[in-house]
Order: sequence, then C-alpha cells, then structure tokens
Amino acid sequence: MADTSQVINFIKKIAPIIITEGSNRGYRIFSTVIAQAIIESRYGQSTLATRAHNYFGLKCGTAWLLAGKPSVNMKTNEEFTIGKLTQVSAYFRKYSSMEEGVCGYYDFISTKRYANLRDAISSTQYAQYLKADGYATSSSYISTLVNTVKTYSLDSYDVGLVPLFPPEPYVVGATYTTQQDLNVREEPNGIKRPYEALTDNAKLHAIMGTSGEGILKRGTRVTVYEIKPIGQAVWLRIPSGWICGRNSKNIFVL
Repeated sequence: MADTSQVINFIKKIAPIIITEGSNRGYRIFSTVIAQAIIESRYGQSTLATRAHNYFGLKCGTAWLLAGKPSVNMKTNEEFTIGKLTQVSAYFRKYSSMEEGVCGYYDFISTKRYANLRDAISSTQYAQYLKADGYATSSSYISTLVNTVKTYSLDSYDVGLVPLFPPEPYVVGATYTTQQDLNVREEPNGIKRPYEALTDNAKLHAIMGTSGEGILKRGTRVTVYEIKPIGQAVWLRIPSGWICGRNSKNIFVL
C-alpha cells in the first residue's frame, strides 16, 4: 500500500513542473498527468524513476535507439490479453532530472497520435483519450487514473479549466463534431441502432460494433434535429438516431 506522506511529497515536487511545462505547450489537464506519474513511477520510488528519471513508463522506440539517446533495459508487465500479464524486456528512455523527464513526457505525447489530449476538458476524458490512443495496455488504466485523481484531489490542479459545458446550448439545425466514438440509439438511453439502420452518409463515418451496432467515429460532423435533456445528460437526435451530447462529466459532441 502506498505511503500517503511519500505520495504527497512526490506530488509537491512534480506537480509544479507538470503544470509549467504543460501550460507552456497548450495543455489544460494536469491532474491526470500527475496521476500517471504516481502510478507509473510508484510515486517516484520505482527503479525506472530512480535510475532514469522516467516517471511515465516511456519506452524508447526505434528512432530513439538509433539516435543513440540514453536508455535502460528493464522487464515490464504488459496486458496484451485482458486479465493476463506477460513479462517482457524493453528499452526505456533515460533522463537526467525530473524536469527533463517531464519534458520528455510532453515530447512523447506531442505526436499526431496523441493530439486529442490537448482537447481534453476533464481528468476523466484525458484518461479515456490516453487509453484510446494506446498509451497503456492495462484494461484498468482508465479507472486507476480516475481513482488516483479522486484519492489525492488532483482535480484542484486543473484550476482555470474551461467550463465543463459549452457557453452556448445546443441549437436545432446546427452542426457539431463528435469528440469520441459514439453509439447511435433508437431513442435517448435506448437500445443501440444496428449499423445497417444508419443513413448512407453516416455509414461512411461509422464502424460496426461486435454486436452489429453502428458506432459513429470520433470527428464525425453531425446535424442536430432535436434536443432532449434527461437528468444531467443532453441527448441529440441526428438523421440516424439519438446520440448523447454530454453528461455531468463529459462532453461527447461539441
């Protein structure tokens, strides 16, 4: 079990560096990044952290190794199959200081693959994007990050974040963009519509799920025909059916 005082001391050291570097690069979510550092480096106590100032489990990649940059070879567990850990050897990036290690993290996520992280507007959404982008193989990566943020009240480091909901409500007839893959439903909170029931245009921007359901891909432009609030969620009717625009924690259509 983690020593709370050690975790708090680690947060005090690394959080200001993450906030400064992240802010300079245009990011708005810092809580999840701090949570990553806590779990990936075992709050700064892991061998990779102490030997290489690598607090985020960053592997080298071919380009890094070919360039002759500093690295260390270590064993790590990967969850290639859900529920089954496989131990492998891998080369990890090595840095000379905590500051350099944090900069290395932001260099790592500056590629097109992780471009959506700059658009994240909540700690949970940032965690979801990380997993969707393939940052980690762990099937529990999202929940572990979210729970770590909650346990140590890391959301307080996201001060100045834009409001959760758009400043203007959704408007019938307006066009918006999906922020992640979304199921299309028969009605708000209803059953999922099959892929074959989507409009021809929607099929061009959708994939078929494992049960034959139609899933609109992230980045799809949708036109709103009807709006229906249910509790803290807002549902939107588009030509192919209903999609969730937002709930109490996340915005799915913006």
